[in-house]
Amino acid sequence: MSEFDAVVVGSGPNGLAAAVVLARAGLSVAVYEKSATIGGGARTAELTLPGFAHDVCSAVHPMAFASPFFRAFGIRDRVDFVVPELSYGQPLDGGRAALAWHDLERTATDLGRDGGAWRRLFAPLVEHATELAQVTGTSLARWPDHPATLARFGTRVLEQGSFGWNARFRDAAAPALLTGVMAHSIQPMPGLAPAAAGLVLATHAHAGGWPIPAGGSQAIVDAMAADVLAHGGSITTGAEIRSLAELPSSGAVLLDTTPRALLALAGDRVPRGYARSLRRFRYGNAVAKVDFALSGPVPWANGELRGAGTLHLGGTRAEVAASESEVAAGRMPASPYVLVSQPSGFDASRAPAGKHVLWAYTHVPAASTADATESITAQIERFAPGFRDLILASASKSAVEYESYNPNYVGGDISGGAPSLAQLLRRPTLFEPWRTPMRGVYLASSSTPPGPGVHGLGGLNAATSVLRHEFGIGSLPHLGP
Repeated sequence: MSEFDAVVVGSGPNGLAAAVVLARAGLSVAVYEKSATIGGGARTAELTLPGFAHDVCSAVHPMAFASPFFRAFGIRDRVDFVVPELSYGQPLDGGRAALAWHDLERTATDLGRDGGAWRRLFAPLVEHATELAQVTGTSLARWPDHPATLARFGTRVLEQGSFGWNARFRDAAAPALLTGVMAHSIQPMPGLAPAAAGLVLATHAHAGGWPIPAGGSQAIVDAMAADVLAHGGSITTGAEIRSLAELPSSGAVLLDTTPRALLALAGDRVPRGYARSLRRFRYGNAVAKVDFALSGPVPWANGELRGAGTLHLGGTRAEVAASESEVAAGRMPASPYVLVSQPSGFDASRAPAGKHVLWAYTHVPAASTADATESITAQIERFAPGFRDLILASASKSAVEYESYNPNYVGGDISGGAPSLAQLLRRPTLFEPWRTPMRGVYLASSSTPPGPGVHGLGGLNAATSVLRHEFGIGSLPHLGP
């Protein structure tokens, strides 16, 4: 008789989502985590000075309200969130800025001559945002539940993913605004994969907004862990698993790991053909991050940007695309794309009174050892003169240091594998990619569909497969509070 019904390796958002589903189904579940604390890509810690709470990886969560898992889990009833009225912004030189408000109509009005083009691009997607989340939340190899929504989305991806991406725009602000969110994919542009990622994220910015969890991202995984424990599961930290043979006996093993780690854990158990598929899986370029403790808010030249939950720095569409092309070619860009958030502007608990935390990362070639402190500081200073004078302390992580922090970030790739079009279809295999050929072994990470992000869907999809194939359970349990 097995010691547990299911064992989960890794306590990131996907691993915990899988554990939540399985425990709610009445199964005995054990979670094992290598680090001393749970969370994976959603941890919060004092990285600079005492009293300054920084998000170690993710800070703003565009999928928190849209994810089918989090919607079923009732995350809004379990975690306090702040939803900035200004979802994201793109500063431009000369004190100008492009602004993506939660309100689509306000955004269109601000964009002037391109307002109608922006409205026509996004209104049909925002109207069907819940369907879009369902369509993009699982494997693209299956027939979609909402083909009309997929068609609307697909035509827009083809437009913004091709060299005709500027055809609908006449001014600089709107295309810069969209390019900033497309660049989250760490892929050269224009391209179908970054267009798809950008359109999804921008749609949710206008639909549910981009929420920031009060107290930091740790609040999300803490809520998930509490649910696992409340339904009989166990979580063991500081437990590095080097082989599947080290795990207690169980009916199913779910790995919140990369395909590379799966190969190492399973060893000779991996069938030869499947092993070839896992070895073909490609990891993408990387991030280098800097966290700042500040004596005051960032002095953006455009004052409206102080209300933005997220900022994309890098200038115009052409400038951001050129920067991402440099990274794709293995070079450090002279004028990097920088993603910035100042959560303490919305959540006073994150820093001492009057002080602020600033979260910032830039894209770098895979396995880069470069410290990005100066390049990030210079790019912020470009759009916020006087920023340097506010820095009390900073803490940086290079791409290789991120892999040391979390082995799932191979070479500093926070996406769990390059989110190219090919790898959105085969991630790491085409059909039911969460289920491996090894009996009872499943992959439940961002290396499976739908890919990167704090949404729990890799874990949900894997757990759904486990319930069906290993325990004959064809429907999901109630997941709400």
